[in-house]
Amino acid sequence: MKRFLSLLIVATMMLSLAACGNKGASSEQKGDAEESSSKFHIGIVTGTVSQGEDELRAAEAFTKEYGDADNGGIVKHVTYPDNFMNEQETVIAQIAGLADDPDMKVIVVNQSVPGTSAAFKKIRDSRPDILLFASTPQEDTNMIESAADLAIDVDNVKRGYLMVLAAKKMGAKTFVHISFPRHMSIELLSRRKSIMEEACKDLGLKFASETAPDPMSDVGIPGAQQFILEKMPSWVEKYGKDTAFFCTNDAQTEPLLKMVAQLGAIFVEPDLPSPIMGYPGAFGIDLKDEAGDWPAILKKVEQVVIEKGGNKRMGTWAYSFGYTSTAALAEFGKRVVEGKAKKDSFDDLMACFEKYTPGAEWNGSYYVDASTGEEKKNHVLVYQDTYVFGQGYLGQTKEKIPEKYDTIK
Repeated sequence: MKRFLSLLIVATMMLSLAACGNKGASSEQKGDAEESSSKFHIGIVTGTVSQGEDELRAAEAFTKEYGDADNGGIVKHVTYPDNFMNEQETVIAQIAGLADDPDMKVIVVNQSVPGTSAAFKKIRDSRPDILLFASTPQEDTNMIESAADLAIDVDNVKRGYLMVLAAKKMGAKTFVHISFPRHMSIELLSRRKSIMEEACKDLGLKFASETAPDPMSDVGIPGAQQFILEKMPSWVEKYGKDTAFFCTNDAQTEPLLKMVAQLGAIFVEPDLPSPIMGYPGAFGIDLKDEAGDWPAILKKVEQVVIEKGGNKRMGTWAYSFGYTSTAALAEFGKRVVEGKAKKDSFDDLMACFEKYTPGAEWNGSYYVDASTGEEKKNHVLVYQDTYVFGQGYLGQTKEKIPEKYDTIK
């Protein structure tokens, strides 16, 4: 009997210890589960240096800020191929592959090249929990709006009015729009030109349109640039020095800037506004030491532009849209996941843009379909205040734009 009681006591103690051990293990597993549920990753997809350096540099900076996911941080950055038009399957695979990570909660694509919508739809089928953000979409508006939680682009509708207003503030009496048929076949560019023409009527400026060779034609980029160099003297003589010149092509921006400064005309901002769009090439500005430091870039460009004769006659955006939108969308996604921002809050989104552009102000609105008048709540168009070299910001983001410009086609 004593022996039986002893064995019973030992067995009871072993069961108790086992129960305590299991309780401890359950608590430990619960802690691991809680830690896992609070952990998340953000995926960023950009082009390479040759296709979109600003977007890529922003992804690198954001990774430096929050850490690489492979080393305990939260960011996974991948690039799509340079020849993305002919390698759309690779583009789709690169974007959709990020969703294989169970901790992935946000994916940002900038620029959103063809294939982005297909990749987003593929992700949506298996991972509806992931926020999908597209910057600078290059696909049909309805396609990207149906696939993305948020699409964002430069507000060329509002800029059609604001660039003319800025030209007036800078002393312009005439506004000259320079383009070619291929660009004018693009709805938004053609629409912006119509808005510019109407704005000139309303604001008391003369509007003129000039045609230049398409850099994609037989003359190529060198021929198209040479045309601008040769035509500008006669254009300035025709319209006068108090004329703001604007061209829709990036390659033609460089010779246009050079001649505007040389001839004393006016230039509000590039088609894709940035202090590194056209200015370094036009004036031989070396920005290697300032790479990624936008205030330093602006300061150096401003100094040279003033020396070349562009004081208070030439402008830009102080920060690159491509750089800012990459970092801002990633930050916005992070804040939404953390519960610090709301996905449908325009103000929360703008706060993220302002984080990466100290000193500059942003504004914008939801995209309005010109045909139906429908406002798209997941498609935001933004613009930054215009910075004039030798003068500073013009206060464009505070200007009230007449509603009629939203429906001009």
